[in-house]
Amino acid sequence: MTEQEQTELGRFLRARREGVRPQDVGLPRGPGARRTPGLRREEIATLAGVSIDYYTRLERGKETRPGPAVVDAVGRALRLDDEELNYLRALAVQAARRPPEPRKPPTRTVRATARRLLEALRPHPAYVVSRTYDMLAANPGGARIHPGLFDWPARQRNTIAYTFLHPAARELWPDWEQKARGCVAQLRAVAGSDPDAPDLAALVGELLVKSPDFGRLWGRYEVRRAGAGDRVIRHPLVGTLTLAHETLDLNRADGQRLIVYLAEPGTPDHDAMVLLDRAGSLDAGSLDSLPLPG
Repeated sequence: MTEQEQTELGRFLRARREGVRPQDVGLPRGPGARRTPGLRREEIATLAGVSIDYYTRLERGKETRPGPAVVDAVGRALRLDDEELNYLRALAVQAARRPPEPRKPPTRTVRATARRLLEALRPHPAYVVSRTYDMLAANPGGARIHPGLFDWPARQRNTIAYTFLHPAARELWPDWEQKARGCVAQLRAVAGSDPDAPDLAALVGELLVKSPDFGRLWGRYEVRRAGAGDRVIRHPLVGTLTLAHETLDLNRADGQRLIVYLAEPGTPDHDAMVLLDRAGSLDAGSLDSLPLPG
């Protein structure tokens, strides 16, 4: 069992425990200042129906085989939602598992059918990302939705790294903090299913070194799968527009996802989207450089 497998479960429990206030779970706050942020270990243990010794060993990584009933009880005590509870369950499974056998890295090859789908979606910006959000293929609007991303070498075009490291990102997303929190929470969801993956470790390691904001949000252990919603974009080519976006899993593609932005026809947002699709050609980061070796 690796050191990461021993401690990741405990780090998650501690981070979430410190984010729950006594009043959130019906406990009196008590007189005076509390030295511990959020709930104390004994309070979580009581709420979960386990001994303080057992919960302490669980949080410190000494107990590595908690049963499903215990995991669910602790999750309820921590007020986890369904996605966060699934993440906790995955960490518990990882803690009890022997070190995984080495396996091939996920493919970076995008199927021809997915590339044809990108073209068919025009003028809607669309692109395909890996499970760690490397941009692997895009239609013209999808390639331009992150201005400056294609100035980076092909293997460094990661949309989460862009959010934290590219100087254009904070201007592009007026709600940058919300966008950044979503990026980190989505990466946490990947970590729950495959925490030792080299592609994940490399990305997280780079961002922890280069971005204090990433480190701050990574330590909060928020977990969210990529979903749908509206996004306000302040784009240097076409101005401010509000687009809906959808994230779709591609079958049998090692976690690749299709992300597409949409707007109602006849609206100013749709007109701006069409302009983005028809904007001038990309220079060093041309679409032709997107196909990558498997």
